[in-house]
Amino acid sequence: MKSRQFIQWLSKQFAELFVEQFAKQFAKRPLLFIVIIYMLIVVSLAGSLAAVFFLPNGQDEAVVVTLPRGATVPQIARQLADSDLVYAPILFRFGVRLSGRARQLRAGEYHVPPHISLYGLMQLFTEGKSILHAITIPEGLTSQQIMALLNESPYLDGVITDMPQEGSLLPETYFVEQGFERAALIARMQAAMQAELESLWPMRQQDLPLNSMQEALILASLVEKETGLAAERPKIAAVFLNRLRRQMRLQSDPTIIYGLVGGAGSLGRPLRMSELKRPTPYNTYIIYGLPPSPITNPGRDALQSVLQPADSRALYFVADGTGGHVFADSLEEHNQNVKHWRKISGN
Repeated sequence: MKSRQFIQWLSKQFAELFVEQFAKQFAKRPLLFIVIIYMLIVVSLAGSLAAVFFLPNGQDEAVVVTLPRGATVPQIARQLADSDLVYAPILFRFGVRLSGRARQLRAGEYHVPPHISLYGLMQLFTEGKSILHAITIPEGLTSQQIMALLNESPYLDGVITDMPQEGSLLPETYFVEQGFERAALIARMQAAMQAELESLWPMRQQDLPLNSMQEALILASLVEKETGLAAERPKIAAVFLNRLRRQMRLQSDPTIIYGLVGGAGSLGRPLRMSELKRPTPYNTYIIYGLPPSPITNPGRDALQSVLQPADSRALYFVADGTGGHVFADSLEEHNQNVKHWRKISGN
């Protein structure tokens, strides 16, 4: 007998023996063998499900997927199948139901890596680690200007019904999910400003001529508009504080502009002499003390400069032609600086 025929004969003998023994044992203990078969079926099904849950999909590149707010599980499943992220919608629906995560799926914009499994998708969508978009609010914008910026953002949703109070929004970079509500972002910005004031106010210098955080906020808005140089802000703040101590008018041009155009922010031209004399609650060439409200939304540096100003006796400042200012302790010195400024500026 050839070797191949021998192996076939031997296999047949073993198979017949196995069937014979299985039949004998089944006749003796049928219930036991039914349980064993049932367990084998369960194990086989469990293995198949595990393979489906952890089998990578055929996506070779990372994609961005947006789960809309209010989308149902069938809608999400169809969306994922259409994007080739799952092999069939029923698999995702079954997996979500089986794992009890139907109510845990979170709307948002997600970065989905290549070759992700069904289990990986469920983890991604329930952990809510969606893509965050940066929205930067520059220092020195009025609330009206900030609202215009937020309304133009493609990442935000919702309508702004009420204009926030001037000075109540902290300028910085905020990170939001796609579809984040504009009203919620405004509330976050207001909370950030309040927290910043409450943090800095206890660390203020002693004997400042400021009676409240609101007064500090108003003065910081003037400092913010007077200079764009961070190093100058403590010096500008010192000038205004020195003037308040001496009950001198602040004579700040940005306050006059705010009194003329309000939240629009920019006059678009130089001030006229007649406007310097026009009575408004914000004309600090006429009124004494601070204007009735902030004229912009100041940043952290401006707030800190007001509460921790430079050690200076300066009462005046004027542009130096290089983007900064030159400071003076006396009117005589200031007049010389103004004369120099007019010479170099041609005014």
